[in-house]
Amino acid sequence: MTGTDADDRPRTDRPAAGTELPPVVARLWGRGHAPRRGPKPALSVEQVVRAAVDLADAEGLPAVSMARVAESLGYSSMALYRYVESKDELLVLMADAAADVLELPPYDEADWRAGLAAWTRAQIAGVLARPWFLDLPLTTAQVGPRRLRWIDRAFAILAPLDLTTDEKLQIVGLLAQHVLGEGRVQVETRRAAAEAVRHAQGLPADTPEAELDQDAVAAANPYADYELVLTRLVDPETYPALTGALAAWTPAEAQPDDGESDIGFGLDILLDGIEAFVAKRAAARGAAGGA
Repeated sequence: MTGTDADDRPRTDRPAAGTELPPVVARLWGRGHAPRRGPKPALSVEQVVRAAVDLADAEGLPAVSMARVAESLGYSSMALYRYVESKDELLVLMADAAADVLELPPYDEADWRAGLAAWTRAQIAGVLARPWFLDLPLTTAQVGPRRLRWIDRAFAILAPLDLTTDEKLQIVGLLAQHVLGEGRVQVETRRAAAEAVRHAQGLPADTPEAELDQDAVAAANPYADYELVLTRLVDPETYPALTGALAAWTPAEAQPDDGESDIGFGLDILLDGIEAFVAKRAAARGAAGGA
């Protein structure tokens, strides 16, 4: 990581200026192999990645293979290796390209909390728009230009706070984990509900979710009646604390189950924690300065 330590001394462990970028990172930034001699390439890396993303959007990540991508472009599989080294590299490029559905939300420099909330919500929305992103291996999370735009925006939002660069990076990482965790819950819940509807209605397994009865999908949410199910399962001898809590529980009025309440609750808890951390750091620095 780059930045300053808690005492604001400059780092001395940064890579040398001539450090060579990993090949896949260089490719992400358009700094790959030098142009080869001969005819001008018929394709570009961007075209290959776009075709792969379009395929994932339409059929999910399992549909993405070098053969399918090549077929969609009208070329042979071997022809693609002139532009990407392997399928693994293609997945890395797709991970960064997935962010092109996202718009950086505006923010108020005087309200870092609202800025981080909008920043996080926008990325959760992006994950829900492209659920295949969650199926990518963690190794695809390289430093690409689109991903870095979001990190840059987070640092702009955090600029007024008296925190070290490492602390800000950790906050960004914490919120990124929340994006992935919350996004996965929403996506997997939706997938389970859609599969239940297909099974109940005798539909083919590959029936697109968009073609399903959306009311039926909402009703099939496996967590829709979670508390009610618990009340039928717990007994005071085995689960005394949970039994007491459920005895005092009152079902809330029915609300559209779009996951918004869960997203808002979890995000508020995280932001409360960040706010408390910022206050604690400020108090510690104030005490150190007055000593």
